[in-house]
Amino acid sequence: MRDLAKLYAVIDATWPAAEIRKVGQVTIRRGLGGGSRVSAATAPGSLTPNELANSEQAMRAWDQTPRFMIRFGNTALDTQLAAAGYVPHDKTQIYLCPITEIARERPPPVSTFVTWPPLAVQQEIWAAGGIGPERIAIMERAKGQKATILGRVDDRPAGTLYVACENDIAMVHAVEVLPEYRRRGLARYLMSAAGFWAIDRGMTHLALLTTQANTAANPLYASLGMDVVGQYHYRKLPE
Repeated sequence: MRDLAKLYAVIDATWPAAEIRKVGQVTIRRGLGGGSRVSAATAPGSLTPNELANSEQAMRAWDQTPRFMIRFGNTALDTQLAAAGYVPHDKTQIYLCPITEIARERPPPVSTFVTWPPLAVQQEIWAAGGIGPERIAIMERAKGQKATILGRVDDRPAGTLYVACENDIAMVHAVEVLPEYRRRGLARYLMSAAGFWAIDRGMTHLALLTTQANTAANPLYASLGMDVVGQYHYRKLPE
């Protein structure tokens, strides 16, 4: 299953913007400080000068730097924005696998706990990794089935993630393990716990996103049996 249009819809549903509206053929998103994914506009192809100007004006009206997500195959828009002075950043990989690849063996007892809403200690772990209240608000906005997983090492809170469902796909976001507990297998346990939670809710596939530059995360997800099924990147005007 490599339906990129479906996966983009899963991204929007499980990590939703505060507001979405159309400006001509451009879809703009209001992120309220929640990062590029909920603040980037998308368009099916290149734009007329008026369409580009109007979309930039709409994003600035929301106090956002004009920014576009360039999805796979959208080379015309990418070329146009580059010529207009937009700079690229955050090349991102979309991982996907059958959920049974992840949910093979349950984590050890008391190593992971399913929670919703997230506990204060989870929010502290996320904050240590730069995931602040604006991104917690994104999790709260998601409408479908969702959960967070708290991970423990040596009986101490050590990591967390958020997982949400859309159609038959569970998408994991915001995986964070405190530095002092890394390389001890906790990320695998968190992913496994998310997989079993999602299977219990009828999901067939598990997906996640990570930047290409994240050299620690990419080998982990590949080792879990996940495949890169698509990529995107952003272009934004210099601030």
